[in-house]
Amino acid sequence: MTKAPYSCDLHSHTVRSDGEDTPFELIEHAIERGLKVLALTDHDVLPPAEIELPDGSTQDICQYARSRGLCFLRGIEFSCETTIQDVHIVGLGCDWEHPALAREAENVSLSKARSYIETLERLTKRGYPIRLEEVLSFGGQQIDITRLQKKRIFNIMAAKGYAANWSEAKLLVRDDPYLNVEREKPGALYIIELIHQAGGIAILAHPYLIDEAVEWSGEAMDRWAFIERMIAGGLDGIETRYTYNKTTCKDRRPPREIWREVQERVAGRLILSAGSDYHADAKKGTRDPRELGECGLTLDEYLSVPVFSRLYDQNMEGF
Repeated sequence: MTKAPYSCDLHSHTVRSDGEDTPFELIEHAIERGLKVLALTDHDVLPPAEIELPDGSTQDICQYARSRGLCFLRGIEFSCETTIQDVHIVGLGCDWEHPALAREAENVSLSKARSYIETLERLTKRGYPIRLEEVLSFGGQQIDITRLQKKRIFNIMAAKGYAANWSEAKLLVRDDPYLNVEREKPGALYIIELIHQAGGIAILAHPYLIDEAVEWSGEAMDRWAFIERMIAGGLDGIETRYTYNKTTCKDRRPPREIWREVQERVAGRLILSAGSDYHADAKKGTRDPRELGECGLTLDEYLSVPVFSRLYDQNMEGF
């Protein structure tokens, strides 16, 4: 197994949202890739406290990872802003028992279910028939509708030949006003405050997936004006290194140019985070999928950030 270029990956997903690895598989793969720090940031669902092992037993997930030499950070990635695409806020270091987090996660799951049912109905009317039952059982992984993620719909569209791959399916839906059913999403400033209430830090994921021009609170502005509003609202960090070349990013510059621009704009003001947004898409046959540690931080970079260093010490105490 090829070792990752970055040993700290702060953005990854599992089957608990729209990834293909179980939490156990994710941790084992991270170890194979030589990672030292891994954050699990599934979409809109609270992170697991325990991990199910192959023998059916369970163990504290952070303790299990620590026993393997991996600092495992429980996190979440909230989708925000109903009318602006790809505004995602990652929360790390939270009190995961905080009741406000549980309430928000439940509200999000209900909102998603309603909008995804409507999306499937509109796709069918447009000539892309998909039944809810086949989405919930797609890939041999039966899920409850409250765990349905939009990417699962994109995956089945690709499997049915309606699009070449999941990213093209996403664009097909996103760019068609009829198909693009917007669910009610929480505001970014609200989520930043919610994460702070739970004692965590709020990090803006993949800032260049946000469109260059947006409308927020009835005001037209560019991407960075919107990001500055979030910074003024208490945003703690931002992703610099990210796998833009393997997503639906409209900015076609080499990723390193985008990374450099983000870093220059926020240097000294925000925590610099980074991650691959790994989904284990290779299991679906995706060509050139995102890989753990493909983007991220070096261990020295990670430990140079006081809040990250504190999380590392808390997590790896006694190891």
